[in-house]
Amino acid sequence: MERVVTTVENHVAHVRLNRADKRNGLDSPMFEAIVAAAKQVGNDRSVRAVVLSGEGKAFSAGLDWGAFMSDASLASKLLERSNESPANIAQRVAWAWVECPVPVIAAVHGAAFGGGLQIALGADVRIVAPDAQLCVMEMRYGLVPDMGASKTLLRLVRPDVAKELMFTARTLSGEEAVALGLATRVAADPLAAAKELAQTIAAQSPQAVRAAKKLADTAPDLDVAEAFALETKLQLELIGSANQLEAVQATMMKRAPEFSDV
Repeated sequence: MERVVTTVENHVAHVRLNRADKRNGLDSPMFEAIVAAAKQVGNDRSVRAVVLSGEGKAFSAGLDWGAFMSDASLASKLLERSNESPANIAQRVAWAWVECPVPVIAAVHGAAFGGGLQIALGADVRIVAPDAQLCVMEMRYGLVPDMGASKTLLRLVRPDVAKELMFTARTLSGEEAVALGLATRVAADPLAAAKELAQTIAAQSPQAVRAAKKLADTAPDLDVAEAFALETKLQLELIGSANQLEAVQATMMKRAPEFSDV
C-alpha cells in the first residue's frame, strides 16, 4: 500500500498519510513518501494550495518505534542531508511543507504526537478537531523535538509555552492548542474545513498567494530595511502582471477571476 496518496483537483492538492493501521506512524518508507509528495506538489505549477491529512483514526501518532528498532540503519538515514534543503530527512517531512511555495493546510484529527505534530507544524494553517490530541512527545523518550520544531514550534507560541510543552510532553486538546496558538482554529470536520479554505485560496491570484507566503515566512528573520525591501520587490513583481490586472478587472466587474498558472 502506498504510504502517501496525492490527488489534485481544481488546483488543490490533497496529500493523505495512508498508513491507517499504524495510525500513520513514521517508518522509513513513510519518511521518503512524505518528502516525495511535498516535492511533487511544490513543483506542480497547477497546484495553488495543499491539504494535508491522515487516513483512519489519527493524523499521525509519530515515529513507528517498532520499525525504528528493527531497522539499524534508519537512524543514520534520517540524518542524511542533500544540497536541496538545510533539513535532514527527518526534518524534511515537516520542513518540506514550509519550503512548499504554496499554502499548506493541515487537517488534524485524532493523535498528532511527536513527529506527527511536527509535520502539522510545518503547515501554514492547522485546522483541528476539538478532541484532537496534540503532544510534543519526545521528552517521554528522553529526546528533544528534532524535526524542525526549532523553526516552527518556537515561532508559533511564546518561549515559555514551548518550553512547558517540551519539558512535560503533556497532551493538549484541539481547543487548548488553538488557545495557545499551536493551531489556527477548531472545526468539527477539520478535513472539510481545510478543503473549503484551500478552494478559497485557490480562487486567488496564484502569483500573489505565493508572494504572500514568501513574505510571511521570510520577513520575520530580516531587519526592518531588509523586510521593507522584500515587500517592495515582491510587489513590483506583481504590479502589472497578467494575473494582477485580471484580479483588478474581476473585482471591478464583480465577476469570478480567471487566473493562469505561470
